[in-house]
Amino acid sequence: MNLRVNEIFYSIQGESLHAGRPCVFVRLTGCNLRCNYCDTTYAYEEGESLSLSQIVERVRGYACSLVEVTGGEPLAQPGSAMLIKELLDAGFQVLLETNGSLDIGGIDGRCVKIIDVKCPASGESGRLCERNFQLAAPGDQFKFVIADRRDFDYAVSMLERIPAALPRSHMLFSPAHGFLPPRTLAEWILTHHLPVRLHLQLHKIIWPHVERGV
Repeated sequence: MNLRVNEIFYSIQGESLHAGRPCVFVRLTGCNLRCNYCDTTYAYEEGESLSLSQIVERVRGYACSLVEVTGGEPLAQPGSAMLIKELLDAGFQVLLETNGSLDIGGIDGRCVKIIDVKCPASGESGRLCERNFQLAAPGDQFKFVIADRRDFDYAVSMLERIPAALPRSHMLFSPAHGFLPPRTLAEWILTHHLPVRLHLQLHKIIWPHVERGV
């Protein structure tokens, strides 16, 4: 089985509860959404065909235990679930970054899913697969990228639809880079006494002018 891979690179995990850790990123080509603020448009089409074994071997070459499968939208390629299983079986800790529009039911339970709940400013808020709220495990995470007050109010309303068994500390509120100052979002979270986590894109702070591969 082959997958179309946009890039494989070694960097610092900039998002999720694992932010700050060294991580190997496997970015798969293709996405079924077109968010207004997308910062990985280069992954829509570009990529090379690699077998699962080739991908695993390239990941091994970085001597890093943490791997994130991302995109684009990785679940847009049916073989992504098999890649995740292969990486897990090889002993890696695996994260999946997904845009929330596709069903996560086929993903190995050992994988940590980071599920993006698209807010209105993305232009794709109507594409959410709500079954993912029920499919998510306690170790999974939900991310809300927030560009304005309307997005914030939408995210707060969506919290009520996420099962109480999922920790609210795993709900990540992230200011859309270049659209909303982090301080503003922090103040909204504090004013509303939300038990969520303010979530900054660490890689964009470290490498503010680098657009890919970090």
